[in-house]
Amino acid sequence: MAENSNNTKSKIQQTLVIIKPDGLKKSLTGNILTRLSEAKLRIVGAKAVRVSRELAEKHYEDLKKRKPHLFEHILDYIQGKLHGKEYERVLAFVYEGENAIEKVRALAGATNPEEADPTTIRGQYGRVTTKGIFENVLHCSENEEAAEREIKLWFEPDEIVDCIFPTETREVTIKKTFWK
Repeated sequence: MAENSNNTKSKIQQTLVIIKPDGLKKSLTGNILTRLSEAKLRIVGAKAVRVSRELAEKHYEDLKKRKPHLFEHILDYIQGKLHGKEYERVLAFVYEGENAIEKVRALAGATNPEEADPTTIRGQYGRVTTKGIFENVLHCSENEEAAEREIKLWFEPDEIVDCIFPTETREVTIKKTFWK
């Protein structure tokens, strides 16, 4: 680890960033990516994802016990079911660079948009619904362990341009859709 001029240790990290359906519905993709570019990180993976219930449940598995009364609403939210058929998707990114998690989280702001600094992405664009759901326009990994779990959940190794975690090659038979 290197030390920067502020005498804090810097570390190359990866983090998952998801622009959620409300961010897409509000046409905030460009604004969010512009703000995230302030962190001077590299995008090493990017894709549009139609979020299945299975993926949503795995992503938010920790909330099932902590917020059981909101769990179904949170699943509907990340799947875009609250925003109309054309927004039943998210944009997922893997950012990499020095202190990536801390930098992205600082730009994103507090998870609760009402508590987020108004100069952050969530403070500027988020809201809390009448049902108590945080429509906070983006997700970003909380720490290194969460980042690795989430990146492996949302991305296959060949969807990321650099090898960021150990991989192995296996022979498998799959059914796959091809262009005609």
